[in-house]
Amino acid sequence: MKKSLSINFTTRQYMQSGDFELFYYNDVNLDHVSTHQHDYYEFYFFLEGNVTYEIADKCYVLEYGDYLLIPPGLPHRPVFGDHEGSYRRFVLWISQSFYRRLRSHDQDMTYAVDYAQGHQTYRFHTDYITAQDILGRLTDMVEELSGGRPFSRQAAPLAVMSFLVHINRILYDSLHQKSAVYENVLYLNICDYVNRHLDEDLSLDTLAAFFYVSKYHIAHIFKDNMGIPLHQYILKKRLQASKNAILSDQPISRVFQQYGFRDYTSFFRAFKKEYGVSPKEFREQHRLPEQQDFTI
Repeated sequence: MKKSLSINFTTRQYMQSGDFELFYYNDVNLDHVSTHQHDYYEFYFFLEGNVTYEIADKCYVLEYGDYLLIPPGLPHRPVFGDHEGSYRRFVLWISQSFYRRLRSHDQDMTYAVDYAQGHQTYRFHTDYITAQDILGRLTDMVEELSGGRPFSRQAAPLAVMSFLVHINRILYDSLHQKSAVYENVLYLNICDYVNRHLDEDLSLDTLAAFFYVSKYHIAHIFKDNMGIPLHQYILKKRLQASKNAILSDQPISRVFQQYGFRDYTSFFRAFKKEYGVSPKEFREQHRLPEQQDFTI
């Protein structure tokens, strides 16, 4: 971390800019900090120090890579175990108006903050690799926002939004970690369900409701295991089943309905793209010759 990026800590607990402010602090011999609260959201990323953090009625002993999500109106303060070592952290303030705009655009944008508020838990651990990733992103943001680079005014809100999406993903993944065995069983069960319900709705919403997991999780584990998106796998399975039905001499007019295609046009286009010929041409090319008697 470049020392030049740090600023001196002040007791100011109000925002001077409209939507967000980002600070990197590296303090030594910091005096007592009183309990305080404010009307904006705070993201706090801990790097170094002997610190216990009090938020409302909870106390958290901080470790490298921990981050705090502090909603407006909650009293909080750091409590120092000693005043000799360095106390290093990033602090990102986000106004309520900016938060509301993010949420109105897409409710998932505020996933992490909503989780913290809803569960009244405000400290989250990370592993070393994740902590280094967050550190790198915050360092880039500080340089972007304080460096006077061209178009920084336009880039700033995009950088903050991108960072919040990244934190959402980190929290989501940490809350939904499953064993490799569970992931494999879920993947195989999804494949089996798809194969047995080709004529039904196989949207991500339907699968998520059936397996009681999120759409994001299903899409993620399927892409990891199969190497293609789930919707492509479903399409290929429907086309394979349709092809076999055509070879067994079933009427083409019924085949596309039997295997989940909305209409004949979409079936025709998908079939020709996959096999290079129309369903009718495929049948003609693979039609068995009339039965012949080869007995002597």
